Amino acid sequence: MGIKSFQGVRKVVKKEFDAPILVEDYMTKKLITFSPDQSILTVMEHLAKYHISGGPVLDNNGFLVGIISEADCMKQISESRYFNQPILDKSVERFMTKEVETIPHDMSIFDAAGIFDKHKRRRLPVMKNGILVGQISRKDIVIAALKLSGHNWK
Repeated sequence: MGIKSFQGVRKVVKKEFDAPILVEDYMTKKLITFSPDQSILTVMEHLAKYHISGGPVLDNNGFLVGIISEADCMKQISESRYFNQPILDKSVERFMTKEVETIPHDMSIFDAAGIFDKHKRRRLPVMKNGILVGQISRKDIVIAALKLSGHNWK
């Protein structure tokens, strides 16, 4: 006759997930911002100086009115060559993207990753109650995923 072992009813152990998974946990909060009347040359200098590829454009009241990127600056460079002129001191407003897609601060990084994939953006402004509170990039999402790689979530 075989040996029987009875351990009783096993307790279900529920794993707690406590790692942060929200955009606000990984976004950049200290931003280099630009104004619509700022010179495109100044923007190019800031992009190079601060090693960034773009940033939000805010009006005098601090509201988001656009986003300027290296790609937008390329338009200026290309245009100046086409017309055989030096890079002119034109304003950001002329080259910035005015219809900016934003995401809420409390969105999960997984949903943000889906937006990056679907819309091919490099950065997204993060809003809370209609106010710009940060910016998240594709790199920020990758860093978040690496931090979460040891966790299980549902």
